[in-house]
Amino acid sequence: MSEVKVFPADAVPSTPGSSSLTESYTYHSPTPTAPGPYILGVDEAGRGPVLGPLVYGIAYCPASWQEDLQQLGFADSKTLTHEVRSSLLSTLSSDPQHLGWSVRVVSPQAISSGMLRRPPTNLNRQSEEATVLLIREVIQSGIQLSEVFVDALGTTTTYEAYLSSLFPGINFTVTTKADSKFKIVGAASVAAKVTRDACVDGWVFEEGSSSGAESPWSSELGSGYPSDPKTQAWIKKSVDPTFGFPSLVRFSWTTIKVVLEKEAHSVKWIDEGQESLIKAFESATGRDKDRCIVTKDLSIRSVGTF
Repeated sequence: MSEVKVFPADAVPSTPGSSSLTESYTYHSPTPTAPGPYILGVDEAGRGPVLGPLVYGIAYCPASWQEDLQQLGFADSKTLTHEVRSSLLSTLSSDPQHLGWSVRVVSPQAISSGMLRRPPTNLNRQSEEATVLLIREVIQSGIQLSEVFVDALGTTTTYEAYLSSLFPGINFTVTTKADSKFKIVGAASVAAKVTRDACVDGWVFEEGSSSGAESPWSSELGSGYPSDPKTQAWIKKSVDPTFGFPSLVRFSWTTIKVVLEKEAHSVKWIDEGQESLIKAFESATGRDKDRCIVTKDLSIRSVGTF
């Protein structure tokens, strides 16, 4: 293998770089060339934070290469230091013949719009969609998968059956703490965690400030979790009574809803169509006074018209 290097935050290939993260996107490493079949691991980073994206990561290698994989040091990314995780992402990128990895970065705006729409697309569903997309695109790249290991919470048997129905012929194992049980999931955990950390650390505020001026938002974000005092302090300091928060924030989180209710101006939304109907109803006089808008628009005077 080539010499391992540590990725600086602004050089992690799976981040948007100097661009703002306004939309979700997918990054794929070069497709490995070693013969299959392959095993694949799935894990995420950023499910609980109120700030930043949710990142799903996958890693895959030939099933015959698992002994080599065992020697590379992959583990649950939460148990590793930032420096070790960064070094392991370099390791993951150092043998393109045998190792491949991908991430799906779900932007805070996408998370919030999904959870706030009617009917809502909850976080579990968004997580499933990210996982399915990554697996499907790896298969479409020509990789033959024999086994897939997924780290997941909740009712894992139901999720396992769902994935098996979508991808017949692949053996799925969905379990809690898979990142500590299977090295390939540990590798996926590293890909997801390093990508998310780099996205948050290098966040470009699209709302911005005037050219050359200092950003109005502090970089002291904390971990992004609602219970983190540094994150709580950032949220309190960053709220604008008119515009709310920058796009780094997940507006669908209860923590943010409570702050906006207390600190921001209340807003009453009426769309243009609804407003015109209200005005027409209020201005109706004479024999039109008690007629609905539809009957007036169609010039219907009585039931006999039909």
